[in-house]
Amino acid sequence: MPGNRTKGFCASAVALALCALAAACGGSGETVGGGKVVLRYTWWGNPDRAERTEQAVALFEKRHPDIQVRTSFSGYDAYKQKLAVQATGGDAPDVMQLDYRQIDQYASGGVLLDLAKQKSVLRTSEIDPGLLATGRVDDTQYAIPQGRGTETVVHDVRTWKESGVPLPRQGWTWSQWAATVRELAKKAGKPGATDPGQSEDAFEVWLRGQGKSLYTEAGGLGFTADDLTKWWTFTDQLRREGAVSPAEQTTQLDGSVENTPLGRGKAVSDFNWDAPSSGYLALIPTGTALAPMPLGADGTPGQYFKPSMFLGVSAHTGHAKEAARLVDFLLNDQDAARILGATRGIPVNETIRERTAPLLKDFDKTVADYQASLEGKLKDPPQAPPSGDNALQSTFQRDYDQVSYERMSPREAAENYITEAKAELRS
Repeated sequence: MPGNRTKGFCASAVALALCALAAACGGSGETVGGGKVVLRYTWWGNPDRAERTEQAVALFEKRHPDIQVRTSFSGYDAYKQKLAVQATGGDAPDVMQLDYRQIDQYASGGVLLDLAKQKSVLRTSEIDPGLLATGRVDDTQYAIPQGRGTETVVHDVRTWKESGVPLPRQGWTWSQWAATVRELAKKAGKPGATDPGQSEDAFEVWLRGQGKSLYTEAGGLGFTADDLTKWWTFTDQLRREGAVSPAEQTTQLDGSVENTPLGRGKAVSDFNWDAPSSGYLALIPTGTALAPMPLGADGTPGQYFKPSMFLGVSAHTGHAKEAARLVDFLLNDQDAARILGATRGIPVNETIRERTAPLLKDFDKTVADYQASLEGKLKDPPQAPPSGDNALQSTFQRDYDQVSYERMSPREAAENYITEAKAELRS
């Protein structure tokens, strides 16, 4: 860890808001010999994203010889836990990648900088206003979208084709998806998909297809125990049939593609976000493809475009202008955009998106073409979820583990989740 930084004492992770506001919790950013500013920049992702990010950062350092950037990355779950500890200790990195679900938590906890104060350095005029607004809390711009992404059914093309089962298509429903993975399991000799019961993201798409939502505008639950019971009964039945991955595999999920059943060669497909699916290329050299998420029974789409991730700056950084300059470079520099491609989703800078689209190749082009195929077919995204949802993602998976190991019925687990969720959202 960089030196020249003080840490205050914070009793526990649940004291994040108090700790972040306490003056004793110190800040981030340092200066090394010769007056060079050192910034810490962290993100989650796969090796492909890491390699491209390092190349972009090297170009930034070349353009700004007075700034040195120390980088680190990990899988999503490990990243989320580490960032929570750092933020609790007043030691958040200068520039950090953020998920939709983290913004409210860290903004209300005093962890994030008001980026409007750096508007002379950080340009946002070429970002769609609606997309930009997703990084605001109480009308303050705490984070900037870095890309646009959407969920997908990523699949092993050769295995799927060799099975003889018709390839996925636009317009399929959840019941048709279920029939497909059943057939795949019979023909391919392994589960047709990762069990989606453990995924709050997949549940949200299914739920929106029923005309409901994860959360109300006021931040309460937008669904009932009956809704969740129905979802978990549906996925549990598929697991019992062997159509989706068994408990021993889904409990190994940690946010990385390497530990998914698809990545391990133990399933034919997986639900994931489009850009991170590039990580499967190294694991499945025979090729992968992206298919749209299933629709509700009446054809209602639950899938949506959302900011794939955001960039935020620590409220306690010692070098706010330099940190904002790095964010601006990653968002608005044409050369950086060529390097990063679609590894974090399609660029949010509209001019850069138009200029880079014809230059995209390989998986970047796959992502761009996939998103283009969905233009005008999806509903508007939901508002950013309340801060409690960040913890509830883990609760959701943990409660479903009880179903997949047959320790609880779908009804018992659903009622347990609803109780826990309501308590978390009130805290």
